[in-house]
Amino acid sequence: MSELDLITRPTETAARALPSNVEAEAAFLGAALIDNRVIEELVTPLRPDHFFEPVHGRIYERILQLLDRKAVVTPVTLKPYFEADEALKELGGASYLARLTADGQGLLAPRELAEQIYDLALLRELVAVGRNLVNSALDTSESVEPMEQISIAEAALYKVAEGASTGSEAQGFATATRTALGMIEKALLSGGHVSGTTTGLTSVNEKVGGLHDSDLIILAGRPGMGKTSLATNIAFNAADRLRRDIADGIDPAKSVGAATAFFSLEMSADQLATRILAEQSGISSEALRMGKISREDFQQLSYASQRLAELPLYIDDTPGLTIAALRTRARRLKRRHDIGLVVIDYLQLLQGSGRATDNRVNEISEISRGLKTLAKELSVPVIALSQLSRAVEQREDKRPMLSDLRESGSIEQDADMVWFVFREDYYVAAREPKVPEGSDDAKIHEAHAAWQAEMERVFGTAELIVAKQRHGATGKVRLRFESRITRFSDLADDSMAAYADD
Repeated sequence: MSELDLITRPTETAARALPSNVEAEAAFLGAALIDNRVIEELVTPLRPDHFFEPVHGRIYERILQLLDRKAVVTPVTLKPYFEADEALKELGGASYLARLTADGQGLLAPRELAEQIYDLALLRELVAVGRNLVNSALDTSESVEPMEQISIAEAALYKVAEGASTGSEAQGFATATRTALGMIEKALLSGGHVSGTTTGLTSVNEKVGGLHDSDLIILAGRPGMGKTSLATNIAFNAADRLRRDIADGIDPAKSVGAATAFFSLEMSADQLATRILAEQSGISSEALRMGKISREDFQQLSYASQRLAELPLYIDDTPGLTIAALRTRARRLKRRHDIGLVVIDYLQLLQGSGRATDNRVNEISEISRGLKTLAKELSVPVIALSQLSRAVEQREDKRPMLSDLRESGSIEQDADMVWFVFREDYYVAAREPKVPEGSDDAKIHEAHAAWQAEMERVFGTAELIVAKQRHGATGKVRLRFESRITRFSDLADDSMAAYADD
């Protein structure tokens, strides 16, 4: 095939009629008007913009609106809404609505008709994506960025695979309202605390309302604070809640759990699995790694691994991922496993597209924007771990602040929530006064006793500082941390578990 053939072929495609079946659309609408239950029993996610004929799309949209109000929809009840519709007048006006129900052939196979309308709409979207891809590839008038074009094409193909119309640039307020009511209903059914995906920590859920779809959550902390442990705990809790809800016969759509994708750029998959096994079996991860366990411990470990076998938690430990590659892999996991949560450990180990590598701040800005775009595109919460600058160590109060976010202010700007993990016992332990062997100096012993009292007060506790939250107030949540098995949990009988800033 010559280069000329490749260039002229898209023109030939454009000249052809787009895939459509207007008669099938009319037959389906007729069936829906004769028997409204046809729409209630649909398996195919049919939307008004899937109809090729614009009038049919408007008729279908009005049918859905009336059904939402529990009204009976017939050509007679539809008539007042279309008396001023010029396009319908060209087809015969209100009498066209009656003609749709004339023969009733659509009632013989309404599901098959809906599937055909849906499939043809996807084919039209595919044609549009292909045409745009060819036009972009042939246009060299501006800077050529092949990898960026590939990423855009992948995103467009993902939308087609998910049945999302790229031609629908805005959604009606009614659609947005239904989505919001669904979230509120989920929060109500969960006991009034979780409107999104659960973190598995009641005190955190009460503070932030769970993890919301399309949100980018930055989880930051200095080394040793336990941010990877907290992220692993949340990932496990969300996946385990979904597993348990499905086992209990709960509709996955109504579960506050979620299948989770964990992108670990720092630790290997088996290291993460060891952490989760340690947490669930109660055996320290150090003992597991070194094999210092008894037969009883191994049996307990075996039971834990069997229980976790069906866990919808997917770990990708590919090192050095670019933001574009991560988005591609996340889309694939969404399509194959319907993931509802993405965790990245950690942000600074991701790479940009290559254009901004000469400037690390610009590269981090590109990565944080890419993660926010991913959250919106997949409509899932994205938790990205982040390092903090050493400025924390220079202050007397080691609690992190937003200004400590390393390398870029855009991280704070793009994030919907910023969480900091702070463990005071980590810093108190480092301040232990040295007591020389055999020393009887009262001051030295008094200083050590004071240190010991302070250590007992803070040992095993941690703070999750909610420094930014678009959906509510900032504040702190006190948690329990078991370093032996790297597990965060709620503080028992603590009335100050979650409190807001003044």
